[in-house]
Amino acid sequence: MKNLVENLNQLFADFTKDAASQVENGNKAAGTRARKTSLAIEKALKEFRKVSIEEGKK
Repeated sequence: MKNLVENLNQLFADFTKDAASQVENGNKAAGTRARKTSLAIEKALKEFRKVSIEEGKK
């Protein structure tokens, strides 16, 4: 669970940096990276939810 949270924090940081670069500087490559990271965030959040539910049953 701790690893999932650390991974999510890193993904959020990466997304924030790339999204800001796209918005502020018009960097198209950063936009592509932000979109790719958003998909990874979605997958990680689903995994977090699954693990959280399992641990809640203990």
